[in-house]
Amino acid sequence: MKQIDFSNGKTAQNIFYAAFPMLVAQVLNLMYNIVDRVYIGRIPEVGVTALGGVGICFPLITIVTAFTNLYGVGGAPLCSIERGRKNLTGAQEIMNTSFYLLIITALVLTLFGELFLRPVLYLFGASDITIVYAEPYMRIYLAGTVFSMTALGLNPFINSQGFSSVGMMTVFVGAMANIILDPIFIFLFDMGVSGAALATIISQFISAMFVLHFLTSDKAELKLSLKIPKSLKASTVKNIVGLGVSSFVMQINNSLIQVINNNVLGTFGGDMYISAMTIINSVRQILDTPALAITDGASPVLSYNYGAGKYKDVKKAIFLVTGATLTYTGVVWLLIFLFPVFFISIFNSDSSLLSVAVTSLHTYYFAYIFQALQFSGQMVFKSLGKKKQTIFFSILRKVIIVVPLTIILPHVAGLGAHGVFMAEPISNVVGGTICFTAMLLMIMPELNGKKKARP
Repeated sequence: MKQIDFSNGKTAQNIFYAAFPMLVAQVLNLMYNIVDRVYIGRIPEVGVTALGGVGICFPLITIVTAFTNLYGVGGAPLCSIERGRKNLTGAQEIMNTSFYLLIITALVLTLFGELFLRPVLYLFGASDITIVYAEPYMRIYLAGTVFSMTALGLNPFINSQGFSSVGMMTVFVGAMANIILDPIFIFLFDMGVSGAALATIISQFISAMFVLHFLTSDKAELKLSLKIPKSLKASTVKNIVGLGVSSFVMQINNSLIQVINNNVLGTFGGDMYISAMTIINSVRQILDTPALAITDGASPVLSYNYGAGKYKDVKKAIFLVTGATLTYTGVVWLLIFLFPVFFISIFNSDSSLLSVAVTSLHTYYFAYIFQALQFSGQMVFKSLGKKKQTIFFSILRKVIIVVPLTIILPHVAGLGAHGVFMAEPISNVVGGTICFTAMLLMIMPELNGKKKARP
């Protein structure tokens, strides 16, 4: 187990050492839900419908992820900045505060979800057919919310300390458990979607225990306190939430868009189009992962060096990340253009579904390379603690651009359900370009010493 020293070594090397284990960890993290969908899509006779039912659950799962990121993604960069300033006491306080916020929120979300699940699922686009699969899956999934939020919310604090290989292992143990348990519960025990959800929460429990074991051990530079505090420091909570709210808003926006997509697609295309969107979202999760690993791996490097006043290394990291994400998204676009059936068939190869999903996938990914600009720009704002900018650009692409287009385009020129898939490439071009340009104009003068640092 090696700790990365962000204060020494080449910038590119530090990013690679942080990003590679994070890439592996994020690929493995996909297994929690992606493997579920792969197996669910292959349940005899009902696979396509069951897949659509689980797709209805995505907005709720995304809301859980949003609160997880509010404290995890919000706290970890602040923790890295304090480490760069050699303020280990302050860094530890941030981590402990984030942990308690995660636990409290998880319990509240579980109770609320279990009480109001059925009407919420109908609101989110469920039909009388898909509710049969959506409700049992989500009820079981909600029971494991505290495990999911603990594992995913605390893992960034392991990475922020330079232990990216440990962060990878925390995800690995849970993902492997999920891969093994999914077919056992779904097919051997004939539990269907309920078995997939049960396998997921058991796996999340294993990951959570691994995370807690490391952060409370002597191996961690910053130790987690499991003692319940009498109160939380208001200023620390404010700072964590203030920075994390950008990621929170982004995830809530994703949830909102998923709800709108499901409802609009249900109106213009029916359950088949909802199943197609479920697959496309799943493909996107897979293909976004390397780009997110690069930006997430670079984030603690930027945060640490920004806190240490090493602006030259911060600038170098920004351009390295931008070049890498542009190259990657270009390659992905080409693969999607040439082999769309391959990506869709990972989940289901039904001929009727393929006829809908291939065209939709091509449309959805048409301007994917511009997403690299959003990835890089957003990462810089978040890593340097720029709260206002991170919030604004989280809202811009999803709420201001995607939501209106998703509602309007199906009514234009007879586009129908196809208009829903066109909203994404338009938002990539407009939102990505604006975000990256704003980052260059706002951040570079500060890093060049031409203006003072501002929050």
